[in-house]
This record gives sequence, C-alpha cells and structure tokens, in this order.
Amino acid sequence: MFENLQGFFASTTGQMITVGMIVVFFALILIPGKGQKSKKPDAKALTVSALMVALAMGLNQLTLFRMPQGGNITLLSMLPIAICAYLLGTRRGIMAGICLGLLDLIFHSYVIHPVQFLVDYPFAFGALGIGGILRDHKNGLVKGYLLGLFGRYLCAVFSGTVFFGAYAPEGFSPLTWSVWYNLTYLGIEGIITVIIISLPPVKKALEGLKKQM
Repeated sequence: MFENLQGFFASTTGQMITVGMIVVFFALILIPGKGQKSKKPDAKALTVSALMVALAMGLNQLTLFRMPQGGNITLLSMLPIAICAYLLGTRRGIMAGICLGLLDLIFHSYVIHPVQFLVDYPFAFGALGIGGILRDHKNGLVKGYLLGLFGRYLCAVFSGTVFFGAYAPEGFSPLTWSVWYNLTYLGIEGIITVIIISLPPVKKALEGLKKQM
C-alpha cells in the first residue's frame, strides 16, 4: 500500500510539497509570541531560526562516524535547534526543528510508511526544540539540549522498533536492539556537545546572546 512513498518524496512533486511545508513552518515562526508587545511579524526570530537551521544542515554534513544501519555521529548538528529554542522559546524551536527535518527529508529521504515519515523527520527533529521549556532555568541550554536529545532518541527508538526491527541481530529483540543502537551514536554526540556548551566562554557568550534577544 505504501510501496511508492519513497518515490513520491524523491520526486519533483514530493519535493515541491516538502518545500511548501517548510515555507509554512517558517511563516509560523514570524507570528509574535504571547509575551511580545509588538504584534508585527517578528523578522528577527525568523532570521535567527533560518540561520540556526542552515547551520544545523551544514554541521550535519560533518560526519564523524556513520552507523551501519542508519544514524551518524556528527559535529554538533543538533545543537543549533537547541540554541534556537533557548533564544526564542519552545514554539519557535520546535518549528525550526521541523523545518530542519523536512530539509533532511529532501536530501536524505528514506520513507516506507506515513507514520515512519512523521516520526523520523518532523517529530524527531522537532523534538530538539522542546528544551525551550527549560530556557529560563539555571544551565537552561544544557538541560534543554538534553531534553530535546531525549525526545529525538525516543522517536528513533520507536521507529527502529516498529519499522526496522527486522534488522535486529540474533539474540536481540527489536526494542532492545533499537534502545542500544540509537543510544550509541546519539549518546556520543550528546556527550561531546554538552562538554562544549559547558565551557565557560561558550556558556557566557550564549547567555549574553539570550539577554540581547
């Protein structure tokens, strides 16, 4: 029933629809937040979000290690969306994450089921923005990044268990294999990222940027 999904998303029509969805989500970022005095479209938020999405796409190309069954250890590629949520709030962080996921769909699509499409692209990348709810806490960026990373991890585990469980090696159940497999590359990248954003100069610079925003 869903045999042609991959072909659809790889087609010109599918990619045009995907671009249209990206435009819609970027437009939603323009809508002022509840706490903002001005009701005009927030061009600054759109600019910051677009820059963070572009940076994430660029960093995603810097692969440190490629996993055999999908998934990569990249150079901080998930951090820009966490920064976007830290600077602009949860809603805009999630929207920027969804835009990133849809861009990834254009360049690295692998779709076998509608639910798998939702979980692996808009949901998994959008989850990186949920850490915005912790932006005003002490060490809010680190905590927010870890929360977003955990959200993406849950999406990866679900997708790996339900849709790619057949790839589990002998001796592992689909769930157990998905739990450990996805923990390896996401966990390693997470540790590297937390170390970097916890460095005093980096932490101070991002906190200063947040105050300006």
